[in-house]
Amino acid sequence: MISIPFFFMIFAVLELGLVFIVDSTLETAVQKASRIVRTGQADTQNITAAQFKAAFCSEMSVFQGDCPSRADIDVRVLPQFSDGLPSLPIKDGVLDKNQLQYNRGQPGDLMLVRVFYSQPLVTPFMQQAMSKLNSGAAVISVATAFRNEPYRGNTP
Repeated sequence: MISIPFFFMIFAVLELGLVFIVDSTLETAVQKASRIVRTGQADTQNITAAQFKAAFCSEMSVFQGDCPSRADIDVRVLPQFSDGLPSLPIKDGVLDKNQLQYNRGQPGDLMLVRVFYSQPLVTPFMQQAMSKLNSGAAVISVATAFRNEPYRGNTP
């Protein structure tokens, strides 16, 4: 009788560890992929949203295979840092992809790159604690904000 809750708890701890590994991998991938926007490569090479997502997913190491179906990317210009972040695009337990943008910006623009990664959860403990979607998956969101470099010789 005691073994069933014990194994659920062990599995929940293992699942939480997996969530932390995914989060750490996402942080690194966002930083590396954002460099494409920050240095002006996205603008000068006309990199599309799909190409940017592919570049991001290529940085996801062991999670690379699931990345295209689980990650949703939002790249936008911020008027100023003090305006705060846009709201999360989750409404009624569904990620609203219509609220996501892909704007490469211009030299000197303040940029925000956000990634929303849908991580399926199996254990009931984790679903109750972390799930934001009706599907029972957790949304792991990672963001970075920066000012684009003056890649055309312009100054901000």
